[in-house]
This record gives sequence, structure tokens and C-alpha cells, in this order.
Amino acid sequence: MSEWVSSAIRVLEADGNRSADTHLHLFPLPTEWGIDLYLKDESVHPTGSLKHRLARSLILYGLVNGLIDENTTLVESSSGSTAVSEAYFARMLGLEFVTVVPRSTSQEKIDLIEFYGGRCHLVDRAEDISPEARRLAAGCRGHYLDQFTYAERATDWRGNNNIAESVFSQLSQERHPIPSWIVVGAGTGGTSATFGRYVRYRRHETKVAVVDPEGSAFYAGWKGDADATGQPSKIEGIGRPRVEASFVPSVIDEMIQVPDAASVAAIRLLRERTLYWAGGSTGTNLIGAFQLISRMRAAGETGSVVTLICDSGVRYAQTYYNDEWVAAQGWDLAPHRAQLERFLESGAW
Repeated sequence: MSEWVSSAIRVLEADGNRSADTHLHLFPLPTEWGIDLYLKDESVHPTGSLKHRLARSLILYGLVNGLIDENTTLVESSSGSTAVSEAYFARMLGLEFVTVVPRSTSQEKIDLIEFYGGRCHLVDRAEDISPEARRLAAGCRGHYLDQFTYAERATDWRGNNNIAESVFSQLSQERHPIPSWIVVGAGTGGTSATFGRYVRYRRHETKVAVVDPEGSAFYAGWKGDADATGQPSKIEGIGRPRVEASFVPSVIDEMIQVPDAASVAAIRLLRERTLYWAGGSTGTNLIGAFQLISRMRAAGETGSVVTLICDSGVRYAQTYYNDEWVAAQGWDLAPHRAQLERFLESGAW
């Protein structure tokens, strides 16, 4: 192993020591329910999202497999949080970073990627981003990080300060230290694979539920249709029009489909009840968590449920928190908001 690669691994591990153990917040539920809901706040990472962990893992994976050296250009197919985090790490290591994005990508996202020194390569059709990323990497002595293939294998699910290990460590002094449910979304499938494998490896009784936005192919994939197709999701960061290679259905105990309008209603309620300002995928998580808590209540069960704050709502001030934008999507938030209020009063979904 070269001196540069050794130094690069040390730099990435140092970032992990500084930022991996993010906060675990309690969502206010009635004490008499005997159920605690925890929110793992991934928005406090240096690049502002859960994808900070994934980006670091993908680059470490490339380093230890001999795919990245000091002359490698890093290439990705992403216009969102993954590309932002990868650009951050590429700059940290002094590497060039290029991400292939659809031409329709908002200027705000492009600006954030470029803030960290990344370059955006535009294509006309969203379905072309992966083939174009492979072409670019082949033509510039680059390494295609390929989050949708390598997310599930780049993270060490047995330990190494991953998100699952962090959650269980933080819960160790709580009244229900082994959660009944972990609730996450799937963009690549890496997070659900990490939690699903970890709880089995540690022999916990915890179950893993994955929430999926409307139109996504993952739900049908979990049901057994590996060739399922869907539509690009309006809930950024989760849901895919195809079943990606890093999605591992066999480690998931349940999937819950969530309407997009319900996700947006949930993050607005979250902000009012807790002051936490989160992106749309956090709302999807909350809808799933609330449904499972309602089920626990109906069965007379007590325990804990853990879900994630995936990123900050600051990135969505002009979309999910903008009434005109929401109306333009044809979403009526009122019925979902009413259902959320009823749940928090009665515990019934």
C-alpha cells in the first residue's frame, strides 16, 4: 500500500471519529403509552445528511480495494446529498470529483456540489446518469463510486462505528435499550442492509421496516419482483424507478408505502412539535414509525422505535416548506395532517 493511500485512509477515519456519533433525540409521545420514539439526527454531519456516512464508506472501499490513488478522478451518478458528501471528501483528499446529473437538477443543488469543489456533468435524461458516469470514469482514469451498486457492501455492518452500532450504543441506558423497530427509507438500500444485518449479527429481536414513497420500485422488489419498475420519487433521497443492486430485501421485515403528501405533512408537524427542520424523507420515516407505534399500542406492547432525521429542511425551504410549490404538485396536506394529529392524541392510526 502506498504512503498516499495510507494517509488517505487515516484522514477519512479521522473524519469518522469526529462526526459519526450523531445525536439521538426523543420525539414527544404521551408517557403513559410506554413507547419511546427516537430520531437519529444525521443532519448534523459536516455535509448535512445521512449520505456523509455512505460517501466516506464508498471512498474507503475504493481505497482498500486498490481502485483509488492520488491521481484518480472520482465519478458518481447523483445530483443529491451523496454527491455533496463525496465532493467534500474528494476535496479533503485532493482528488477531482465529477458527478453526472440530469439537466433538470436545481441550481441550488449544483451550487452545493460545486461549493465543495465538485463538477457537475449534465445529461438530458435521468436514466442516462449511470451509463454516462461509467463512460466518464473509463475515459479519465477514474473510479466510478456507483452508490446504487456498492452501498450495501461498502459499509462494515459488524461494527466499525456504523450507524447501527451507534444507535444501539446510545440506547444502552434507555428504558427500552433494544428497540422493537428500526424504521428507515431506501435510496440505495445501504442503510436498511446495514441495520438488517447488524441486528441479526448481534442476535437482537429488533425488526427492520423500510418506508417507500409512492411510485418507487423497491416495494414491489421486496415482494419478489426484482425487475419491477416505477417512477422517480418526489421525496428526494429515497425511492427509485428500478430495484437497485444494493437493495437487500431478505434483511427487511416489513415495508410500508407512504403517500408523498403524507411525508410533507409529517415534516411540517415535526418542525412545529420539536423545532427540528428536516427533509421529506424524514417525514416518510415518521409516517412509518407512527403506524408501527399504533400497532404496538393496539397489541398492548411497550418498547422503543428508532428512525432517522436524514437531512436538514434548510435544503427544501423552496419546495416542501413552500405552500405554492406543494400546491403545484397537486398535494393536499390537510387530510394527512388531521390523521397525524389524531394519532398523537389517541395512539390509533
